[in-house]
Amino acid sequence: MSSAFLIFGACKDLTELNINPNGASEENVNPNLILPTVLTESAKIYLNLGYQDIAGVVQHTQKDAWASGHNDYDWGGNQSWNGYYDVLRNNALLYKRASEEGMEFHQGVALVMRAFMFGLITDLWGDAPYTDALKGDEGGTQFLLPKFDTQETIYTGIIGELELANGLLSKPASNYTGIVANADVYYHGEPEQWRKFANSLLLRYYMRISEKMPEVARAGVEKIAGNPGQYPLITAATDDAAMPFVGSSAADSWPHNIQFDVDAGSNYRRLKMCSTLVDYMQALHDPRLSKWANKVEVALKMDASLPAGTDEIRDGVRYLSPDKVGAVAIDQDADYVGIPPSWSALPSAYNLNPTPGQLSYNPHVSFLNDIYKDASGPLLKARLLSAAEVHFILAEAAVKGWSVGNGEEHYKEGIRQSLEAWTVGSAYGDYIENEGVAYKGTVKQIIEQKWIASWTAATEAWFDFRRTGYPELEAGPVAKRNVLPVRFYYMQDELSVNRQNAEEALERLELTAHSQADNKNSAWSKPWIIQGTGKPW
Repeated sequence: MSSAFLIFGACKDLTELNINPNGASEENVNPNLILPTVLTESAKIYLNLGYQDIAGVVQHTQKDAWASGHNDYDWGGNQSWNGYYDVLRNNALLYKRASEEGMEFHQGVALVMRAFMFGLITDLWGDAPYTDALKGDEGGTQFLLPKFDTQETIYTGIIGELELANGLLSKPASNYTGIVANADVYYHGEPEQWRKFANSLLLRYYMRISEKMPEVARAGVEKIAGNPGQYPLITAATDDAAMPFVGSSAADSWPHNIQFDVDAGSNYRRLKMCSTLVDYMQALHDPRLSKWANKVEVALKMDASLPAGTDEIRDGVRYLSPDKVGAVAIDQDADYVGIPPSWSALPSAYNLNPTPGQLSYNPHVSFLNDIYKDASGPLLKARLLSAAEVHFILAEAAVKGWSVGNGEEHYKEGIRQSLEAWTVGSAYGDYIENEGVAYKGTVKQIIEQKWIASWTAATEAWFDFRRTGYPELEAGPVAKRNVLPVRFYYMQDELSVNRQNAEEALERLELTAHSQADNKNSAWSKPWIIQGTGKPW
């Protein structure tokens, strides 16, 4: 179903939703009844991206089965934004009812979430319905089949919306009416925290457009950095825009936990660390690795002194004679081992796994940390925007020569806040002195640290990669293309039903040598945000 029809049809569904459980119609529903749905569904969408297939793209993780989408970017050309627009329709009702009731806090929150979701849509797909979206109940072709606005229009629009949100959220909490703390699953009804989220998101999008609209971006970032009273930011991990999980059902639990997994934990078992991230973090002696990954259950050890035919496990080590290994490359690290990106059509066979295939249990590759088996926990949060990201943005801006303060201080603080978020802050002093971590004043180093810090929120690392080319990630040997993708495909239903507007959007994409048989609607066709930049490839 196209977004146009969803925009029209979902209004009736939403009315029924609000009448049945809450005894209220769309016309008089309390905004606090809508707010939790907007926040929880937005957070789950963002986490699902950053913990699943986009984590595969940026080589945080790999899957050892059912892996083609995650490891190889074989996305099938039918990625849907329906769920994103579902959230935006609920959010539009939130804003409408908040405006009618004079509830400025809720109006500000709704503007932040509108900017967050529309920003995510244009980041992922490119041009998309924006100015004429969410108006299907007004009738007419203009709204039932909305035009696709350009990325430039959408980015400019959400920047303006975030500026409005900053103003709406600038009063003391006592000046607002109707706040119900439990309805706000991010910040418990604290306007100042939401104001920090709005301005930090504004900072993100100014940096996003920095290659295409450099003067606008620089002016915006310098304005924010130079006026902390007017533009407070998320600068400490305790202020991160994040949603914890309740853990009482599959709907309110960490994804792919083993408590509610209908496949008896197979989804947890199939998700492994990627060697790109593991090797990089090991080289830096990064203390976060132990929070994210388990050590291998059985290390490999090839020993030329062993008799031919030796293959035995002693004291947690599998000893192998050279003839048992042959010409296969193995990873003999005794602690952490990741699967190389898009390594094979049978990734479960990596590192001499004795049980390759659908029932694989590979003891020679690092599983994710046991915390990811749980339905909830202190570290299991959907992180929408972090203090680490804010400091890394400002560090990059300083390297560009913008007036935002000291780049080295922001770089170090970005690392500190990430370590704090993952409860290893005590290791900061040693970590920051490591050769590969000590400040060098390059965009490359900043983005690489930002890439590490984006664990479970990998979409931002993907967008940074598109914009900067860092980290210098390479596609694996069986990936669908020999370079990383840069966008999502428009879904086929949208192309069929809203054909004229979709085709106009397709024409604005830049065909590349990697688009190949996909033509314009390819994950390797460049959207406006990277056209003419020479990035990432």
